Amino acid sequence: MAKSTKAPAKPAAKAAAPKKAPAPAAETSEKIAKTQIIDLVADRTSLNKKQAGESVAVMLDVVVEALKDGKSVGLPGLGTFSVAKTAARQGVRPGTSEKITIPAGKKVRFKVASTLKGNL
Repeated sequence: MAKSTKAPAKPAAKAAAPKKAPAPAAETSEKIAKTQIIDLVADRTSLNKKQAGESVAVMLDVVVEALKDGKSVGLPGLGTFSVAKTAARQGVRPGTSEKITIPAGKKVRFKVASTLKGNL
């Protein structure tokens, strides 16, 4: 008899965790990468991919610089990015339960445009 070329069976896993219900469609949507945005811009305009890439990069740089300067950025049909200050607050360090002070800071907020909100 010839030897079997199949790999040995794996040991059975410990008690299997119950399967979760599938996530709603909004949570399972794909992420579009910057290169995909560049391809879409090139396809929908008369720009080649290099020009589209430069345009997308410049636009993102302008948005980031405006936010760093504390300005808000409105994109019609999409929404508004703004910078919000956060106050210092008390927190708990995970693992040790030690109380710590989380310093004040800034974060970027996004408010969806009503035209987009109505179409989602």
